[in-house]
Amino acid sequence: MSQYVAIIGTGTMAAGIAAGFISHNIPVAILGRSKEKSGDCLKKATQLAIKIGLHGGNASLDEATIEAAQVSATMDAWDLWGDCSWVIETVAENLELKKQIFAYLDDKVPAHIPIGSNSSGFPITKISADLKTANRMMGAHYFMPAEVVPLVEIVIGEKTELAFAEQVCQLYKAINKKPVLVKKDIPGFLANRIQHALMREALSLVQEGIASPEDIDDAVRYSFGFRYAAVGPMTQKEISGWDGMANAAKEIYPSLSNITTLPPKVVQLMNDGKTGMKAGEGFRKWTPEEVLQTSNSYSKRLKAAFDVLNMD
Repeated sequence: MSQYVAIIGTGTMAAGIAAGFISHNIPVAILGRSKEKSGDCLKKATQLAIKIGLHGGNASLDEATIEAAQVSATMDAWDLWGDCSWVIETVAENLELKKQIFAYLDDKVPAHIPIGSNSSGFPITKISADLKTANRMMGAHYFMPAEVVPLVEIVIGEKTELAFAEQVCQLYKAINKKPVLVKKDIPGFLANRIQHALMREALSLVQEGIASPEDIDDAVRYSFGFRYAAVGPMTQKEISGWDGMANAAKEIYPSLSNITTLPPKVVQLMNDGKTGMKAGEGFRKWTPEEVLQTSNSYSKRLKAAFDVLNMD
């Protein structure tokens, strides 16, 4: 049997992360504050693994058989750290909590085993500050839903040794994830920096009344977003030619938004409690039926995009 991957946390991300390993016949240990929560998370992870498709000869196994190969426990009750190949923390975005967990792991986990944090906001350099084995600690940032979205950002902190990061990248490649190595511990890492640059411009266009949110969605989905399902932006420009991009940039770059705070329209939405689907309203109102329909459509389209990305 493969060595365990230890997942610390019992939320939605933990279940999705665990499913990715379970589906490739790599056993997981889900460690939470209570045995009940970690057990519930394991059940969800198992169901997700079956849903996304099992690999490595497990396709005919039932849920009970798959679950028997996994472990759920509280973190303080788990003493088989030496049997782990990778430890990843997925708890709530609370810096002090993460620092406490990493200090515990620093002492308990053998020094040759890499440790990662799925934090989307806190740099691994800050989480692992002053720990004696910070050289094997790194960011490991997933995107929701973790069991479907292929990307995992492996972020090198100030003290992270490259060999540990490369080891983790190989582990993710073995389960058909797409790891990218972020060589400096910067805010937003890689994907979110690019995503926020796009959102800054999109929200500025809405603020200035140049386009509606719906038209911005269509402009992205049916132009460059459509192309990006086939190749990324760098390769797309290799195809179309950098000279054309450079000429357009001379005209466009000076007019792009460079705001450093949220546009007033977004601030007003937050103040009014209009945070999107979960509140029933954002830039537009959402009925429960529309939420369900859009969520289901989103899941189907993600699956279709995943299939496209895996085409030869």
